[in-house]
Amino acid sequence: MRKSLLVVALICGAAIAAFWQIHGRTTQTNKRPANNAVPVLAAAAKAQDVAIILRGLGMVQAYNTVSVKSRVEGAITKIDFTEGQEIHIGDVLAELDARPYQAVLDQAKALLAKNQALLANDQTNLERYATLLTKSFAPEQQYANQKAAVIQDEATIKNNQATIEAAQLTLEYASITSPIDGVTGIRRVDLGNLIQANAQTIVVVTQIKPIYVVFTLPEAEIAAIREQMANGKLSVVAFSADDEKQISAGALNLIDNEVDQTTGTFKLKAEFANDDAALWPGEFINAHLVLTNVKNGMTVPSAAIQTGPEGSFAYVVKDDSTV
Repeated sequence: MRKSLLVVALICGAAIAAFWQIHGRTTQTNKRPANNAVPVLAAAAKAQDVAIILRGLGMVQAYNTVSVKSRVEGAITKIDFTEGQEIHIGDVLAELDARPYQAVLDQAKALLAKNQALLANDQTNLERYATLLTKSFAPEQQYANQKAAVIQDEATIKNNQATIEAAQLTLEYASITSPIDGVTGIRRVDLGNLIQANAQTIVVVTQIKPIYVVFTLPEAEIAAIREQMANGKLSVVAFSADDEKQISAGALNLIDNEVDQTTGTFKLKAEFANDDAALWPGEFINAHLVLTNVKNGMTVPSAAIQTGPEGSFAYVVKDDSTV
């Protein structure tokens, strides 16, 4: 019995001690001054020119991309480029065995020469029949038949000339050239391979000077951007993926003609000269669209800007050193 009372007393004592300990702390806390000063760092606001920038995630796109293929069938006899080489319009990329096409061209030229000789002979006979007809030494029908023969020869020669032009064009197709300025990619075929017309891709050429950047912004910005575009071109600056390093500067070309209903964003396209080839097709970048420039705008450090229920705000230090 005494042991039970002792345990109860100990429990009550502990509870009373805990109560006074908490109560004492609360009382001490309540005695602290309500206007304790909190040390802060302050920075001076200043007026300066400020660019209003809209930021969007973008991807670099080649100005032109061409999958180079052969227009004719043939075995590759020569590769005239190296992978990653900068090339220009008309540069030879590969050559096919042109002997079959050269033979067709030679045959067409020989047939033209034959028909030209036949035309010359028929024209001479026509002139003779014309002279005889004036003296009534030749029937009029014979003259008419000879004249028709000359006309037929002339038509045949025109057909021969068209055949020669087609054969010449086919022969030229055996030398595969670049249709654009750009950079070659990985070679897709090897020397000696037989390729079909408009089938295998020999190499992909991409034009990177100039180059495009396509990026997205929220649809709420459309009206402001269109208003500023009406006053002239808007600048776009490309930054690295971590948004720390400026890569290149260009100009806004266009706003896409529709809004993506799924994301509530729209696409924009900017063009960059890219003379230093700093931008590369397929690269992800951060696009900074300079919407406008504010003259003598009041500026504060970005760390001072807070966000509340009604938007962004900043604390102002008054003359009596209170905020």
